[in-house]
Amino acid sequence: MAIHESGENYLEQILILSGQKSKVRAVDICAALGFSRPTVSVMLRELRANGFVTTAPNGGLALTESGLAVAQRMYERHCLLAEALMALGVTHDTALEDACKIEHDLSDETVSCLKAYLARMKADETR
Repeated sequence: MAIHESGENYLEQILILSGQKSKVRAVDICAALGFSRPTVSVMLRELRANGFVTTAPNGGLALTESGLAVAQRMYERHCLLAEALMALGVTHDTALEDACKIEHDLSDETVSCLKAYLARMKADETR
């Protein structure tokens, strides 16, 4: 099942929030993403219907296996891009903001090459 950029953002945000809170609620997503409750409700309904999100035992939101896979993929890309941009001299806040915009459109090949490049850079720094 294909997922759009907005859905990827929601899944990534649920992943991030689940690392910070014991119970992720729709209102937490509203605050984090700056969207209204009705907007978030519509997206969560769609994510549930497509098997990406479910209700956790504590009543909060939980990622399904497929939702977690998408969220982790996007979060890894986000961190990788932010790190690369900061290595170029981009400020922390701008790098995080730009990474969020770019992370959805990169090919797997580009991500792999970027990851290898950053690893080589780190290795060179430790020598």
